[in-house]
Amino acid sequence: MIAQAAAIEGVLPVLQTPFGLDGTIDEATLKGEVDWVLSCGADGVTIAMVSEVLRLDLNERREMAARVCEAADGRGSVVVSVGAESTVVATRLARHAQSVGATAVMAIPPLSVRAEGSELAGYYDAIIEEIEVPVVVQDASSYVGGGIPISAMAKMQARYGDKVYFKPEAQPLGPRLSALLEATGGEARVFDGSGGVALIDTFRRGIVGSMPAADVCWAIITMWRALKSGDLGTAYRVSMPLSAMLAVQTSLGAYVAVEKYLLCRQGIFVNDLCRGPVDFHVDEPTALQLDALLGILEESCGRASA
Repeated sequence: MIAQAAAIEGVLPVLQTPFGLDGTIDEATLKGEVDWVLSCGADGVTIAMVSEVLRLDLNERREMAARVCEAADGRGSVVVSVGAESTVVATRLARHAQSVGATAVMAIPPLSVRAEGSELAGYYDAIIEEIEVPVVVQDASSYVGGGIPISAMAKMQARYGDKVYFKPEAQPLGPRLSALLEATGGEARVFDGSGGVALIDTFRRGIVGSMPAADVCWAIITMWRALKSGDLGTAYRVSMPLSAMLAVQTSLGAYVAVEKYLLCRQGIFVNDLCRGPVDFHVDEPTALQLDALLGILEESCGRASA
């Protein structure tokens, strides 16, 4: 059944992928993660880079999309990453995501080639025109892949209107977001990323939502609600320990490792296994720092310590 192309907005955390000791996706823990994120007040869930999609095979990507849509069960939006190294694979993944009930799909450009001009446009045109649900165009070049020019995104907005969203994560985050909005006459619908480290700034610039990781999604939800109500005091109080926590996460691998550690710390995951090779491990000094910051962050959000 094709999902309705309703507007997506608010906080849509990116799920981390739990693995069993045999290396396969732990479906029971994945369902529990979806339930927990939605119980925290999220507006939906997302499968994306910190879900380790680049380390899943195509069957696993399809299966994860199906299991997440099933677990969400209409309780919020589901955005599924379909970016791939070829247009053929990306469009196949997009069709599958739509068929299992995804609210929208999200795509980064290919990583193995630097697609530009008509090649980049053709890649996104094919994905957008292949399906009926919206497409989130993701520039994740601050930590993986190549960038997408503002002019290219503006052309997509002009051509496809409400069928496209954007998640620009290239540096500098705030100015590029504003440049995109200016280039589209304020029409582009933009999601914040990068763990929410710039959420206060990007909110002021006009985002429609945020796609942080799932590990401390409750903190981003607290900030989002505070910003929506004009409570800057709460937003800044939560932002400070969150920013200190995100300072540890200096690569895609570090994001994943820290997020899985924190999910274990809160009892959502039973282990913090990542698919290797990895470039970051949470050692004892890092764990002590994260534990302290988690406590401060919970206090700033009015949550009981785990």
